[in-house]
Amino acid sequence: MRGRGKAVVVTGAGGGVGRATAVAFAARGDRVALLGRGREGLAGAADDVQRAGGEALVVSVDMADAKAVEDAAQQVADAFGGIDVWVNNAFAGVFAPFTEITPDEFRRVTEVTYLGYVFGTRAALRHMLPRDRGTIVQVGSALAYRGVPLQSAYCGAKHAIQGFNESLRCELLRDGSRVRTTMVQLPAVNTPQFEWVLNRMPGRPRPVAPVYQPEVAARAIVHAAAHPRRREYWIGASTAAALLGNAVAPGLLDRYLARTGYDSQQEPRQPGEEPGGAGNLWAPADGPHGHDHGAHGRFDAESRDGDPQEWLSRNRNRLGAGLLVAGALGAMGALAARRPGNGPR
Repeated sequence: MRGRGKAVVVTGAGGGVGRATAVAFAARGDRVALLGRGREGLAGAADDVQRAGGEALVVSVDMADAKAVEDAAQQVADAFGGIDVWVNNAFAGVFAPFTEITPDEFRRVTEVTYLGYVFGTRAALRHMLPRDRGTIVQVGSALAYRGVPLQSAYCGAKHAIQGFNESLRCELLRDGSRVRTTMVQLPAVNTPQFEWVLNRMPGRPRPVAPVYQPEVAARAIVHAAAHPRRREYWIGASTAAALLGNAVAPGLLDRYLARTGYDSQQEPRQPGEEPGGAGNLWAPADGPHGHDHGAHGRFDAESRDGDPQEWLSRNRNRLGAGLLVAGALGAMGALAARRPGNGPR
């Protein structure tokens, strides 16, 4: 089936945003390699991809293992005849105050969430640079710019991805390469991550409202892969507000989040629910139980299927061109009105 659609790699594809993204690529008829650790989640994702019209290849890999990531990329290239798009999405997280995160836990989050992107990007470039084509999409977050309490390890990793990706982009531009890299900054998304992150808060972890469905993120990622000349996409009005607010008044946001950041990221536990747990930090969340978590979390009732900012982010150039045309027509009209014989000046 070589030659059918693009050859796409999605990391962290067993659930959440990665799963929804894999299905969105499959709906275009692409061949999708699903990289991750969870056996049941990857199997479920493969079924979803095939039902959507794509071809699925499951590759079990821990993104923190550089050699394993290189081997996985080679397996994909051998199966698909190359790699056209690589989406870095895999992550791990801990919900806890910084002083309650152990060094090993912080290191593990960094290795998966930051170095996993570095290793994935290196593996993708190894196959893309010799062909002088391909696109790497870094799935980011508003937290790549704006840190929040209780997620210091994750925020640090996302900030690191942002800096590393900017450096790489400069190098590719300097070399005149046709390999592109772009980053998609996401809002809070309704994914199963809030069921499996390591948690040391008294309540259950939850995303900060407003919450968006993973398909919103998936549409943005697929669009970014098709239009990678844009260096960055902001998805969700909350993302735009956070990034703009942080650029203008970061100290004010510090104080605001100090007051609200703890309560907005947790909710009461269910009766009989045990606190804590290692989540998926050290092992796949579906390992002991054989459970496929799917793409959605438990917040369907409050999650949004779209947002004006999503449209604006995807159509910024078209909107800008329209404004320029409108401005030019307005200026021409004003000049015509000022010509002699056209009334008072």
